Amino acid sequence: MSRLDACFAGLRERGECALIPFVTAGDPDMQTTAQLVPALAEAGADVIEIGVPFSDPMAEGPTIQRSSERALAGGATLRRVFEMIADLRAHVATPIVLMGYANVFLCNGEASFAEAAAAAGVDGVICVDLPPEEGESYRAALAAAGVDSILLASPTTSSERLAMLAEQTRGFLYYVSLTGVTGARSELAAGIEAPVRRAREDHGVPVCVGFGVSKPEHAARIAAFADGVVVGSALVERVAAAPSRDTAVDAAVRFVAELKEALRPR
Repeated sequence: MSRLDACFAGLRERGECALIPFVTAGDPDMQTTAQLVPALAEAGADVIEIGVPFSDPMAEGPTIQRSSERALAGGATLRRVFEMIADLRAHVATPIVLMGYANVFLCNGEASFAEAAAAAGVDGVICVDLPPEEGESYRAALAAAGVDSILLASPTTSSERLAMLAEQTRGFLYYVSLTGVTGARSELAAGIEAPVRRAREDHGVPVCVGFGVSKPEHAARIAAFADGVVVGSALVERVAAAPSRDTAVDAAVRFVAELKEALRPR
C-alpha cells in the first residue's frame, strides 16, 4: 500500500476529510519551504502538495504565477526540490505530492524523472499539462518506481471521461472545482458536488477538490462530499505577505490549523 493509499484509508476509518495545503518550492527561498513543510505537517496537513516552479504555469492565477517567478529568481530547480524533499524525509512522514508541468518533469526523460522522484521520497505527481491519452508511458514509469500519478477532472469533464480518469488515477483524483486558473475565491463554485460524489461512489477512488478554496467554511462544505480539500493560493498569499521567514511560517501554520479544525468530525 502506498503512503497516499494508507493516508486516505486511515482518514476514511476516522470519518475525516484530508487537508492538502499547497506551497511553491523556493518561494521566497528554499530554506523557507524546507521550514514550512514540517510545520504544515505538524499543524494538521494530511498531504502536502509542492509546486515545482515553471516559467509558463498556464493553469495558475496571478498569486501562484508570482510565487513561481520569485522561486525561479531565487534559483529554484527540480534538482533542488528533490534534494530538499530527500532531506525532509528524515523527519516528515506526511505524503508529499509534486505539482508541475511536463517541460520541467520530462526534460531528462520519463524514467529518469520517475526514479529521481522515488529516490527523493515523493509519493505522487500531478503533471498539469500532460493529457492522460499522451501519458501512458509516463504513468508506467512512475508506477514502476512506486510513485502515484494523480490525474485531474473538472466541471467540463464528461461522465465517460470522468470514469476513465477515476480508473487510471492513482493516490486520488484531483477535482478542479471551476473552469479557469487557480486563485482564492470568495465563494465556492456551484455544481461540483454531484460529479464528485459520482466519482467516489461509482469508482471507489478518493476525490480531492481544489481551486478557489480560501477559508475554513469552504473546506467544511467540501468535506461533506469529498475525500480531501486542496488549498493553494490563499496559503501562498499569506506566505508572500509575511515580512520574514518566521512570520511566514507562523501565518501558514495558523491558517492550516484553522482549516484542519473545520475538517474534523463533529
